[in-house]
Amino acid sequence: MTDRHYQQARLARDHRFDGRFFVAVKTTGIYCRPICPAPAPKEQNVCYFETAIAAANAGFRPCLRCRPDSAPASWAWKGTDTTLERALRLIDDGALITGSVTDLADRLGITSRYLGQLFQRSVGTSPKQYGLYQQVLFAKSLLQQTDMPITEVALASGFNSVRRFNDCFASVLQMTPRSLRRPTGKRIQETGIRLLLSYRPPYDWAALRDFLQTRLIDTLEWCGDDHYGRTFRLANGASGRFTARHRPERFGFDVSLQFSQAVPLLPVVRTIRRLLDLDADSSTIDAHLAPIQAEVGPERPGLRLPGTWDAFEAGIRAILGQQISVAAARNLVRQLVAEQGEVLSGADDEHRLFPTPAVLANSDLASLKIPGRRRQTLIDFARFFDNEPDQAADPEHWLALSGIGPWTVNYARMRGLGDSDVWLGSDLGVKKALGQAKGAWQPADASPWQSYLTFYMWSLL
Repeated sequence: MTDRHYQQARLARDHRFDGRFFVAVKTTGIYCRPICPAPAPKEQNVCYFETAIAAANAGFRPCLRCRPDSAPASWAWKGTDTTLERALRLIDDGALITGSVTDLADRLGITSRYLGQLFQRSVGTSPKQYGLYQQVLFAKSLLQQTDMPITEVALASGFNSVRRFNDCFASVLQMTPRSLRRPTGKRIQETGIRLLLSYRPPYDWAALRDFLQTRLIDTLEWCGDDHYGRTFRLANGASGRFTARHRPERFGFDVSLQFSQAVPLLPVVRTIRRLLDLDADSSTIDAHLAPIQAEVGPERPGLRLPGTWDAFEAGIRAILGQQISVAAARNLVRQLVAEQGEVLSGADDEHRLFPTPAVLANSDLASLKIPGRRRQTLIDFARFFDNEPDQAADPEHWLALSGIGPWTVNYARMRGLGDSDVWLGSDLGVKKALGQAKGAWQPADASPWQSYLTFYMWSLL
């Protein structure tokens, strides 16, 4: 995009460009989303940045009206470097909240010096500063959207002390946490947290909802015409649940969260965004896939990838779904959750958590009516995650386990990691949809959006 494109998008306040760039106003020192409702400044008074952190590094502070912290993320600037992509994902998941840059580099199999060079070249800042900026922006979102005390906001954002939080907030955003709070009289005590998570339209909620509803696991998940929710467990043992209610008029989801204990919220929100695929640039994806869709069936603008909570759950679902129908696979997962899943503490009704690797690794799973070899594959898979969690986080390592092939790995990459470029050509549903297709196109023509083509094929059924 050129400055002329940026100008047209900001003057039109086009939601399709929300998060793809940011507008900095030289006369006020503030940067905004292109959809900011404030009067549009003159073109000679603005400059454009591809990321919020680039605007902050240039000395601009975030707008309090349009709240750049709530814009959908845009990954166009990360390029095709898979190491950088994984580093960004790990930092967003809280890797630098619980560990150091050296620990992160070790997990990536590179040196911390090379990691720093990679970030400076592609993101324009260091890994530590990138992670810190995400924490501060998330804290700003909590301060403006919730009534949480500042101490709780600091802890939920991953800071170990309020003093450290205040110092970082002032240095990064050039304001104090208390300055964002308006006096509202007596603070209302509420259970849980509510946030608005935005997306760029179009968003085909019906297709995503129907897919999730067809594979719904009772007590683990719940779904209705305008909402989806589920329970979840975090790496530190804490558990919780969320419900995301679609608000198309606000281009987002109202998300309510409840937890068993205080936890860093940023990794949780990032996971929900991936599960609902809120950061996809549907306009770009749709334009890329339109020629193929024209050869296959009706256009479905705004398709989003339906996620699961993590790669382990996606792997278990994939193993149980090998060579059987969707309904049969769902029944097996329901049985597994009912027998091995822990009841969520503090819930008003019975909600269960997905079984942990440790629980499944120490169970014979004898009640599951599946072939003995597949039962052993489940146990071996759970033991792999229990004993080697860092290695197991990369689905490519699963291929060393007996009973796991490319379809299982690719399914987990798509649903458990949000990989955008997975083609499940061996899937029975995709094969059935391909039987109706025509034309000389190839799946590779859809790259880097082959996952969306896969989901499009499923949607035809």
